[in-house]
Amino acid sequence: MMKLLELNKKLILEDGSEYFGKGFGDNDARVFEIVFNTSPVGYQEILSDPSYTDQGVVMAYSLIGNYGMTAEDYETKTPTIAAMIVREYNSEPSNYRSVNTLEEVMQQYHIVGISGIDTRKLVRNIRDYGSCRAIITDISENTDEAVKRLKEHVLPTDAVSRVSRKYMTEYTSDHAAYHVVAVDCGMKDNIIRSLVKRNCCVTVVPWNTPAQKIWSLNPDGLFLSNGPGNPEDVREVINTVRQLRGMFPIFGICLGHQILSLSYGAKIYKLKFGHRGGNHPIKNLTTDKIEITSQNHSYAVDAESLKNTPLEVTHLNLLDNTVEGVESVRDRVFGVQYHPESAPGPQDSGYLFDKFISLMKEGKRHA
Repeated sequence: MMKLLELNKKLILEDGSEYFGKGFGDNDARVFEIVFNTSPVGYQEILSDPSYTDQGVVMAYSLIGNYGMTAEDYETKTPTIAAMIVREYNSEPSNYRSVNTLEEVMQQYHIVGISGIDTRKLVRNIRDYGSCRAIITDISENTDEAVKRLKEHVLPTDAVSRVSRKYMTEYTSDHAAYHVVAVDCGMKDNIIRSLVKRNCCVTVVPWNTPAQKIWSLNPDGLFLSNGPGNPEDVREVINTVRQLRGMFPIFGICLGHQILSLSYGAKIYKLKFGHRGGNHPIKNLTTDKIEITSQNHSYAVDAESLKNTPLEVTHLNLLDNTVEGVESVRDRVFGVQYHPESAPGPQDSGYLFDKFISLMKEGKRHA
């Protein structure tokens, strides 16, 4: 049990509820949107996933930090998550691959943390009442003043522009057979690795790269990445996809899936508390099989709005029946709401990358 003298921080939610604990990571006070993730492993990939920009993540699994941080498992080199909230933080990891502790990395990238709180109660609070603004601050902070600050805080809408790379970058394969242009809205590195190992040369471009520039790169296929925030905040990408769809195969993951749907005139909405974890069951309506998936998103595509588009629903979430995949066979485009690159997560959905390869192969055959 944590000694009272060790309590030096508190987490305050918009509704005024307080959770007292011990700070780790950066020592600053930080306002963020609070969400939770149910994955028992993969805190390094979660910490470094750009989709968590400006969010504080409650880790539902009780022990975090026990295997340290490795050099190879980052999803981006500069993490932009706001905070990590855990039950128990382990500062002495046991793992031969570990090169840093979690706290050392959090201090380096100014990520705040709090440990020692009742994460079960907190997760139930978010589940029942929804995601909200929260702050990790000094234990002496006046709660009423903090709540007022939270209610006045405007959540940023420019996250994609902050996390997207600023320059075009190329990743090559020794046996490159296909050229993929990937639009970086906050792209995870394991997506790039998944394409390169399938003999793709991947040209990653900034989020606001115009359609004409992408066309001039002569791609065999276009990939739309994951990323943070509301997809309606990146109208430039939506318009780019609208201009390019039908010209070559397009594959979108998570935010990319939402952008693809919006480009056809579908609508999106914000979920009460989102989907974040490595055990979400979805049904593949094409194969009638169940897949266990890795997920991280706050928004979903409105199923009713798809009826007026060429997009067909291909996957459904079995927990809440939300749309998990769409496809237009005519235009050779498809997207999924979950993460088939599985970092972290199960390996059930890697076939989607193979599907993208098959569409590009077919396109080259008829070129």
